[in-house]
Amino acid sequence: MSEPEGGKRRVFLKVLGGTLGASAFAYAMAPLRAWTKDLSAEKFLQKHYKELGKEEIQKVIARVERETLEKYGAKVKVKDQKPIEGVEFGYALNLSVCIGCRKCAEACHVENNHDRKTNNSYIRVLEMDQGSFDMARGDAQYDHAVPAPGKYYLPIQCQQCDNAPCVKVCPVQATWKEPDGIVVVDYDWCIGCRYCEAACPYHARRFNWTKPEVPAAAVNPDQGILSNRIRPQGVVEKCTFCLHRTREGRLPACLEACPTGARVFGNLLDPKSEIRWVLENKRIYVLKEELGTKPRFFYFFDV
Repeated sequence: MSEPEGGKRRVFLKVLGGTLGASAFAYAMAPLRAWTKDLSAEKFLQKHYKELGKEEIQKVIARVERETLEKYGAKVKVKDQKPIEGVEFGYALNLSVCIGCRKCAEACHVENNHDRKTNNSYIRVLEMDQGSFDMARGDAQYDHAVPAPGKYYLPIQCQQCDNAPCVKVCPVQATWKEPDGIVVVDYDWCIGCRYCEAACPYHARRFNWTKPEVPAAAVNPDQGILSNRIRPQGVVEKCTFCLHRTREGRLPACLEACPTGARVFGNLLDPKSEIRWVLENKRIYVLKEELGTKPRFFYFFDV
């Protein structure tokens, strides 16, 4: 990213203010007030993540660790996990054995330091009528014993699209696709405009309307600068395939929590990986294939 591009966050705000009328601009900027309210000079002058050198990254990490201790009373270790050469991650889910227990969503909630008050998670589980693939008819609010007769369950999270619409619409390039296929967000660069949230056809992004409430004892101290660090108020966040775990050879938290073994994760470039076996031996579905987003998240049935 060149230096002129690095200033797009500030340029965007100036242009928007000049384009809209005063009242319209105030309404459009309402979600950004939290971002500017808590924006120190250090944060404002910080360059885009992809422009930071090793020493600058360490300064950012030190700041995040210090702020987490000050604001949440939790001592954490933040890392900057880089993509692994020769690895492109993919995820598959066996809908025949998913029972809709939402253990995956619970694990995501805890692992990724989500706001405890809202019980937020990057994963939604839809209860679907057997024989239907119409997401609009799925029920994400079901509250009864599972699995229910005549139903199957469709967990949905970020599809880590190869042709990601969220990336295309970001006016300040705060979100991008990494070499291993994971779409990430620079939480210090995001201005909270929510264009990406609107562009995502999978409802996979979340906006922090308030400061996240996470008790000190509940904070997961194993954090990544681009993944599960506690995100500030006023920014959009998303699933990263638990890159703070997976880039270190571990599995996503949602997979480890699944009691039925419905989830398969691995390197799409490894012909001996389990994910490749699934893709080569099962009838695979992707959500909203007609949109051309090219998801790296696949679904299949045991038939």
